Amino acid sequence: MPPPTATGQSQAGAEPDLGAGEEVTRDIEVPWGLAFLPGGDALVAERETGNVLQVPARGGDAKEVAQVNGVQAAGEGGLLGLAVSPNYEQDSYVFAYFTAESDNRIVRFKLGGGDQEVMFSGIIKAAYHNGGRIAFGPDGFLYVATGDAGTAGSSQDPASPNGKILRLTADGKPAPGNPTAGSPVFSLGHRNVQGLAWDARGRLFAPEFGQNTYDEVNLIEPGKNYGWPVVEGNGDTENGKFTNPMVTWSTAESSPSGAAIAGNTLYVAALRGERLWTVPLNGGAPKPELQGKYGRIRTVAVAPDGALWVTTSNRDGRGDVRDGDDRIIRYPARNS
Repeated sequence: MPPPTATGQSQAGAEPDLGAGEEVTRDIEVPWGLAFLPGGDALVAERETGNVLQVPARGGDAKEVAQVNGVQAAGEGGLLGLAVSPNYEQDSYVFAYFTAESDNRIVRFKLGGGDQEVMFSGIIKAAYHNGGRIAFGPDGFLYVATGDAGTAGSSQDPASPNGKILRLTADGKPAPGNPTAGSPVFSLGHRNVQGLAWDARGRLFAPEFGQNTYDEVNLIEPGKNYGWPVVEGNGDTENGKFTNPMVTWSTAESSPSGAAIAGNTLYVAALRGERLWTVPLNGGAPKPELQGKYGRIRTVAVAPDGALWVTTSNRDGRGDVRDGDDRIIRYPARNS
């Protein structure tokens, strides 16, 4: 399997210098989705406003380049994940996951204007656990992280799109080769996944919010069941029915959202924990970075030039707002 394309979710190159952060832009209204255009500029989703902003690759003022129609921002819902087509230079498509009046859904559109096309709908919405991260994988298909919308049983229901990781074509259809033919479900038994990241070997990792005790990072494999609501953290696999996580944290020190991979390290954004977790993929214990420096961290992504971008989430109703929030910080790759 080839390395992932430059979607902002992973990068096989050098690891970032976390001591050399520089502010890219500020005064963003709850940045959530973050994806990169081929030239290096970033697209940022504002959860509350439904605006898509474009930020220059080396920093500067953000400008509005699109408005996603029909966004109903309430609770944890609103304009959430963004993904740029791997064929953007040919088709110019941008994809967005958002909370609408009746559901969570995925649309695609072009920055230059035109119709907003619904690609996938019917993901149950709620005040909490809407999931929302989307990203194109190294196989060219669109992966979608959904939440259980507060109804835990949906995570174990193979007919429900909630509490799952879905795998779709760019037209919103179930991708060929999914575990069950004709179904969009790639994995199940999730509570609320908000991060997707692939390493250079094509392995998919996904952080997941726990309930009261354990947050998780899971190594996602097709057709596997990750246990929610029967198991939180490590537990009885019921003779292999469930898959245990690779990493667990207490909910107080993590509450993980976005994820990205650079080199041999997985970077996980922590909201309640107000830090950036670094997870070595070749062995070793996770290590907290940026602890308390910027407050709540929502999204982390790797730019085409190898730099790591980190967004804060202090204006989401749960953080302590600081001057300039919310902001985006760029950490250059060590060889850049």
